[in-house]
Amino acid sequence: MGWLGLDDTDSLEGGCTTATFHALLEGLPEGVKTGVPRLVRLWPFARRRTRGNAALAVELHADDEAGLMHHLEAWWTEHIEPLHGVVAPSAVSDRPQSPASPGMVYYRTPPDGQFYWKAVREEVGISSLPTPHHAWGGSGRIGAAAAVSWPAESITWEAIAWRSTTDQHQQRVIDSDALEEIDGWDGVVFSRDPRNGSGLIAPRGASPVLFGVRGTSFEAAEGACKHLMHSPGTESVSGWRVFQTNQASGDHLPPPQIFTVVGVETHPTRKHAMIRTDGPTVLAYAEGGPVNSVARWLKAGDTVAVAGLLHPDGTLHAERLKVESWEPRTFQRPRCSSCDVRLKSMGKGQGLRCPSCKLRTGEAWEAVIVEPPYAGWVEPPMDARRHLARPLAWEDADGTM
Repeated sequence: MGWLGLDDTDSLEGGCTTATFHALLEGLPEGVKTGVPRLVRLWPFARRRTRGNAALAVELHADDEAGLMHHLEAWWTEHIEPLHGVVAPSAVSDRPQSPASPGMVYYRTPPDGQFYWKAVREEVGISSLPTPHHAWGGSGRIGAAAAVSWPAESITWEAIAWRSTTDQHQQRVIDSDALEEIDGWDGVVFSRDPRNGSGLIAPRGASPVLFGVRGTSFEAAEGACKHLMHSPGTESVSGWRVFQTNQASGDHLPPPQIFTVVGVETHPTRKHAMIRTDGPTVLAYAEGGPVNSVARWLKAGDTVAVAGLLHPDGTLHAERLKVESWEPRTFQRPRCSSCDVRLKSMGKGQGLRCPSCKLRTGEAWEAVIVEPPYAGWVEPPMDARRHLARPLAWEDADGTM
């Protein structure tokens, strides 16, 4: 018995580590049994990230471990090692990309879960890798080991189906009626954007993945996947598999922090908001919807709670915002204490007078009560959230925030 992990076999131009892992599992020797495979998302800002930030792992049961290692060595040499060094053309994305550096690890006993917590929240170097019993390749060993060490405290499920076509640039065909149906099923989550009904299950760009449908249970993900595959309006698939995942776990986020706002700047064309605070500068992307709206509403002196990730450049990327307190935005003259009519100025330095009863008072102002655009925590719309982001509705349900 042992655990196998794999990562970093794709590029922005195409390929997919899930497809590579599926093929590896399909090709295991007869008699080797597998547990439920896992798909584990890791720190989004990792410098060596190729396309995504997901690594794969699975528990293996084999009577002949030496024979299994011999098979994995041969499979690595023939099918995975040739993927080393693959990199997308710069036209595919403006994000800097390292060449693919596939890595595979085998542990008889999973590493301590602390390695996962480190890898999901910060940069991890190869030198900190828990020593595996067998290892192959390069930097992908980091993600592979993290997937093996995941303690699976918060779990969702994703059923992935891969395309039959070898043309990864060809437009995907998924039955829209079937997608609308599964979106209403109990346990199926994040399938369509509730704002416009657009699908959220197909990856962007070149990839062998046709779709990945997510659920809060194995049965929900599996049932939705089968329904989509067997619908007449969906293209043929070459295979499918259900993964246990840490998606929607919120594992990547440290506890919220509270800052005092110094000022807010807005990008002139993109509308990203930069909140200058007494701590780090907080970035709220335009695509963040309510998060960006709250950020742009803030003024100097307000206090704001932020849950987000600290980027290597020092900015804090907001995934959730909450206005804790706020300064008045505008002021007005008070009302007359006798007749409740609003007082008016008699001129500079001459005080105020009631236009009705003529009562006079000194200079005075009162703040106009203005509420933030949202009363509590806000999050980006569904299509702009990270895979790891835990929906606020789930937090409210279990009382953890």
